[in-house]
Amino acid sequence: MIRYALICDNAHDFESWFSTSASFEDQAQRGLVSCPVCDSPKVERAIMAPNVARTDRASQIRADGTDVAAATTEPPAAPAPVALMGEKEIAFREMLVALHKHVAENAENVGKRFAEEAIKIHHGESDGRAIYGEATPDDARMLHEEGVEFMPLPRLPRAGN
Repeated sequence: MIRYALICDNAHDFESWFSTSASFEDQAQRGLVSCPVCDSPKVERAIMAPNVARTDRASQIRADGTDVAAATTEPPAAPAPVALMGEKEIAFREMLVALHKHVAENAENVGKRFAEEAIKIHHGESDGRAIYGEATPDDARMLHEEGVEFMPLPRLPRAGN
């Protein structure tokens, strides 16, 4: 993995990880890399100083066997966490969770019978009510052709994503 310092066309600095240099180039060219501050897709790699270990300091050993350099230097600070999601992404996920909660509280889950039940409601064969469930692409096509109004519910992202 490669950590790049990035900068957008509005001069916002941020960092991100990529599997290879080519991966960054490909994602940036396809508009998949955007600034977490202003959402600009015009992102370039910023100038970075490489992390190189110093070799000009010879190890000095005290009489008691301890390394002088190790005793006098503080341990390196832990790297700052890199935000994987910006504020917009977090807010969007919260809206998706709220939408799913609203649907679950205010509609009946008919599961795999969604298309069948939606047609019955549309033709007046069943009581009109809010329903949700699962439909195959063929079911969705058939409902559309019948003039049934419906909307796919976006899936909730998994917690680790």
